[in-house]
Amino acid sequence: MPALSQTDPLIADLIAKEQRRQETTLELIASENHVSQAVLDAVGTVLTNKYAEGYPGARYYGGCEFHDQIEQVAIDRAKQMFGCRFANVQPHSGANANLAAFLSLLQPGDRYISLNLASGGHLSHGMKLNTSAIFYKPDHYELDPKSQLIDFESVRRKAHEVKPKLILCGYSAYPRTIDFAKFRAIADEVGALLMADVAHIAGLVVGGAHPSPFPHAHVVTTTTHKTLRGPRGGLILTDDEALSKAINRSVFPGSQGGPLMHVIAGKAVAFGEALKPEFKAYAAQVVRNAKALAAALTDLGYRLQSGGTDNHLMLVDLRARNADYTGADAERALERAGIITNKNAILNDPRPPKVTSGIRLGTPAVTTRGLGEADMAAVASFIDRAIGAKDEAASAEVRREVAAMCERFPMPH
Repeated sequence: MPALSQTDPLIADLIAKEQRRQETTLELIASENHVSQAVLDAVGTVLTNKYAEGYPGARYYGGCEFHDQIEQVAIDRAKQMFGCRFANVQPHSGANANLAAFLSLLQPGDRYISLNLASGGHLSHGMKLNTSAIFYKPDHYELDPKSQLIDFESVRRKAHEVKPKLILCGYSAYPRTIDFAKFRAIADEVGALLMADVAHIAGLVVGGAHPSPFPHAHVVTTTTHKTLRGPRGGLILTDDEALSKAINRSVFPGSQGGPLMHVIAGKAVAFGEALKPEFKAYAAQVVRNAKALAAALTDLGYRLQSGGTDNHLMLVDLRARNADYTGADAERALERAGIITNKNAILNDPRPPKVTSGIRLGTPAVTTRGLGEADMAAVASFIDRAIGAKDEAASAEVRREVAAMCERFPMPH
């Protein structure tokens, strides 16, 4: 067949431009990473041609011999990574994984508690427009307003007040270690199940840089990208045999049809990479880099929510530097300078979600490129100068320095 550049030069050109954008910018969005060439190779294969509804050995279509083997490899590696007895590798995304987990654990109208979106939760943890709030009844525990850490007394009070069927932990913007054992103890007090969404920290868990949700959580969901450094997708894990059957039914046919077998192949490759000794070194470096970046920003006068980080991300309250400066302002200014971030609400943020008073920063992608702790002071300086740039010339100078750093630390191939 002709190459993409011949059959559709417009799309080929846009893909090439996006590749160049990634190569010449510093990716500091905490939920993004750079996959290996091996993962890219697996995802871009003829596996995309095949319907494989069902599970290995029990498909609804013929011709699935090799798809069965690929999915079983992904399942076995996922179980090995997390030290659990069951894995469903078919969810198309983390949100789909959460939807399927809810379908397996709850009945419509059942109550559960989670951290709300504005405090660092996730939209699939009870945001009012999401299925997690449309079909179920969420309530929320809080962060301690002073320490900005999980307030376990709030969790306990809410659990005893609501008597939920499920307690949900794991977050999209929480920079500290999650104490899964404490959550399980509270769940046991009220007879609730515990679900851990470890989408952000999965790679740190696998790499030994964050405590595991097992054996505490009844069900664990995650994405397969972010710190796990695989293709975009989801994963559901458990040690409970009865729950495993319910989870399989909830993924297919409960919430999805045919799995994306090319993506599952990419997951299998990424899981194989995560099982190698060098991935532990990577996970540890992600955390060291985050701590170094947090310290450098603090030295420059920025306030970080909870005072720092234990994992791969941090929330920067921009008001400490300029009360009128918003997260949206910072996101735009940083992108002009070649630094990719996202605006993010800080605790009790007075500004709306499309504006915010903060930005969220993460180190998974820059660590993949090879940056180390010594480079984080320079990155912090880039951030500070880009945010403070008074004109296009100042922004362009930061952009040139960022591009030079990107040349020194090329993308993985």
